[in-house]
Amino acid sequence: MGMKENLQRFTIIGALLILAGGILTFKSVSFGISSADSWLADRGGADTGYYHIIVKSYINSFLVGGGIMLGLGLVLTSLAAYKLLKIGES
Repeated sequence: MGMKENLQRFTIIGALLILAGGILTFKSVSFGISSADSWLADRGGADTGYYHIIVKSYINSFLVGGGIMLGLGLVLTSLAAYKLLKIGES
């Protein structure tokens, strides 16, 4: 297994991270509301203001997680693609 195969694997992993991060980022509202509804059902009820705080917290958690995955995927894919291009030139 050579350097080129490892870089191709990093590129694939980076692309998957970009995909997962994008999905988490763009679907964070629906994921957050779904998670908060599940929390509310487990708890059996809560004050409206408190529920609103929980919804916002879940949405922000998915946004942060998705943003981190998206950023890491972009960096990983960019660096691996750059190295693959440099290997191809030599």
